[in-house]
Amino acid sequence: MSLELKINDDIRAAMLARDAEKLEALRAIKAALLIEKTKEGAPGEVGEEMELKILQKLVKQRRESAEIYSQANRQDLAQKEIYDASVIETYLPQQMSEADVTEVIKKIVAQTGASSVKDMGKVMGAASKELAGKADNKLISVIVKSLLNS
Repeated sequence: MSLELKINDDIRAAMLARDAEKLEALRAIKAALLIEKTKEGAPGEVGEEMELKILQKLVKQRRESAEIYSQANRQDLAQKEIYDASVIETYLPQQMSEADVTEVIKKIVAQTGASSVKDMGKVMGAASKELAGKADNKLISVIVKSLLNS
């Protein structure tokens, strides 16, 4: 089942359950997918890779907003953003643990022959492709730096 159909089914279920908070988060996902789908020059369909990027972007936005609200002492708004992020995350693939990500990056470093921080771009490019949707790019970057510095 495509993500769009799954979102539509979940929207319908949230409406029947009168779950306004979840409904709002689901509608945000649907809106982002629709915008991408109807964007000028777009093929009309959103591929799985693009869906993952959109979902990751939405989660990142919600987390950053929650952090800003927390700093502004607005816990009510921060909690709402955290809840939205958790709803959106349910549609992302399971995130890999830091140890698993480290193992994958060690293999990539060996394959690319990277030996110093100068080779970080090569490693990051390969790692981002291989770990797309499975790990946060910030975590990938930190692990790559630590492996290339040692």
